[in-house]
Amino acid sequence: MKQKLVIKIGTSILSNGDILEMSRIEKICSFISALKTKFDIILVSSGAVASGYTRINLDKSKLSNKRALASIGQPLLMNAYNTIFNKYNIIPSQLLFISTIFDSKDKIERTKETINTLLENGILPILNENDAIAQNDLTFGDNDQLSAYVAHYFHSNMLVILSDVYGYYDKDPLKNEDAKLIKYINKIKQERILADNVAGSKFATGGIVTKLMAAYFLLNNNKEMFLCSGFDLQPTLDFLLNGNHYLGTLFSNKRGIE
Repeated sequence: MKQKLVIKIGTSILSNGDILEMSRIEKICSFISALKTKFDIILVSSGAVASGYTRINLDKSKLSNKRALASIGQPLLMNAYNTIFNKYNIIPSQLLFISTIFDSKDKIERTKETINTLLENGILPILNENDAIAQNDLTFGDNDQLSAYVAHYFHSNMLVILSDVYGYYDKDPLKNEDAKLIKYINKIKQERILADNVAGSKFATGGIVTKLMAAYFLLNNNKEMFLCSGFDLQPTLDFLLNGNHYLGTLFSNKRGIE
């Protein structure tokens, strides 16, 4: 029986800031195809708003426009995945989530049953927040929180977050050339999250805080998370397929890490 793996990809990996980059999606699909030889994969993918922006140029600072872009872009995003995954004989499926999905055991069990049925038949579930009807902006923190909940409630062995950095650093790597990558973290204190939240830099506002929150949640539930680059996928492949950990941050309290 294969291990279950949740992979989360943010908009910054799939787009150039405004629209989707098909070459990047191609690399992600190839990456997932390689991992499916060893793992059952659940993909949590952002990118609906960026996809919608390829068709209509609406002001994304306005929440109603953002919801409209997500509505336009979600089928376009899935079409892109479907087209490319077809080359690898992988059939994708779509599940759109709102925060209330985790409100009751019944909802969780029904959703888990659907996902497990898909996985048992070799289908790739692709999950995203239903931004078109979300109650407020970024309910799940660009899907970082959503992917953590999915990993926990649907019994994944690990969450892998593909980001625009190689992992968690001791200081902002965009401002400090001597910033050092921390390869192992087995405990996160809330003070660390608060400190990064007020750092006032792209390192903080670009999403490291929501990733720490996801890791904090998983560590408290005895789950593991691996954070690495979504632009350079080889280090993550080497770690997951061969156990070779030379880049990326592993958040785990299971492996006797000091």
